[in-house]
Amino acid sequence: MARIRFGLRALGVTQGVALAGCALAWLAIRASAPAAARPARFAARLARTLGRLRGPFAKLGQFASLRVDLVAPEVREALVALRDRVPPVPFPWIRAVLESELGAPLASRFAGIDPVPLGAASIAQVHAARLPDGQPVVVKVQYPWLAGSRAADLAWIRLGLRAGPGRGAAAGAWLAEFAAGLREELDFRHEARVAAEIAANLADEPQVVVPRVVASHSTGRVLTMERWPALGLGAPAALARRGISRAEVLQVVVRAYARQIFQDGLFHADPHPGNLFVIDEPEAASRPRVLFVDFGLSKRLAPELARELRAGMLAVLAGDLDGFVDGMRRLGCIAPGAEPHVREAVAKVFARLRGEAGGPLGLGADRILALKDEAKHLLYETPGLALPTDLLLYAKTLSYLFALARELAPEVDPMRLTVPHLLRFLAQRDAPAVSAASPP
Repeated sequence: MARIRFGLRALGVTQGVALAGCALAWLAIRASAPAAARPARFAARLARTLGRLRGPFAKLGQFASLRVDLVAPEVREALVALRDRVPPVPFPWIRAVLESELGAPLASRFAGIDPVPLGAASIAQVHAARLPDGQPVVVKVQYPWLAGSRAADLAWIRLGLRAGPGRGAAAGAWLAEFAAGLREELDFRHEARVAAEIAANLADEPQVVVPRVVASHSTGRVLTMERWPALGLGAPAALARRGISRAEVLQVVVRAYARQIFQDGLFHADPHPGNLFVIDEPEAASRPRVLFVDFGLSKRLAPELARELRAGMLAVLAGDLDGFVDGMRRLGCIAPGAEPHVREAVAKVFARLRGEAGGPLGLGADRILALKDEAKHLLYETPGLALPTDLLLYAKTLSYLFALARELAPEVDPMRLTVPHLLRFLAQRDAPAVSAASPP
């Protein structure tokens, strides 16, 4: 029966590949047609198809939604839906993975498990369960076919990219970066290590909780973590009924992210309401604790990128256009012959910042988000400009954080809470870069 199910899925991939392959080539490289010729319904159909195919296809859609420099805006907007939810798979498939990975019948490893998932995403779905001792847990289970189909799925994606105008070195580098990230994300042991490290980094923050990994019930394809009674940040009415201050909750969230991003260098990179909760406990009204979940999308900033990011921020504060463009060149962001266009685009952003009262550090959430939208437009409209995906993820995390602030508690100034950590980041001294030819 399992072979029949997997065969049906393979048939679904075959049927969907004609659309997905062409669409992937189309979304990967900026479209040359005018916006009116790129109907929104096609983008929505693309998102539905990638969500149905799950795995690398859905992940590629999420990855493409970050590429404000390459992907058409209407496509990015449609692909954002892949971040939160895709249709769940039948529970017998999940049971088979659990029993195979944990090496025992389900009834011997859990006192109970809810067959209806709490949520389903691109590579896994999550179920509420209880351990034999009664402890409530959540169990993240990878879809059964992914381990065996990853190579073939990536081959389909590679074929789709080659079919469009993005073939060549740029598309190859883009796919290599995507494949490396996917390999990491499909190993739940990596996610468990990241969660443990972020928990250790934030251990002295009493209002931040990272759920503990249950090692005895976790493998490379199954991740079991303790479950807390919690209220979602996307449910303001429930928070109000408990007398929980959204402003105080937001302050906890912003400080935790500012510390991760600017101090620890390892950060949870998906701050949307589905991943952030307030622990439902009597003390929540006076001292709310925030629960972080799902560390599959996390990022550690490489030292060389942190160095260039620091130099770029200092250049912005000093209004040093030449220094900023030099840093972009060092990062390989500027294609040969494109520097005049890139310099012109960056100069427009600098001019906007010079006109802001209080300078960049005095910007409120609304102005930061407005400038972010302008920068995204300039990135997409500037030929020969492409940013490292890690840098885009860094910027996306900060923009999501400011958007969450505007939604949750607009009276709170997230920049004011962020500036102390940002200033410490800017004051750090970088170790000198070591040439590959330097003696040991």
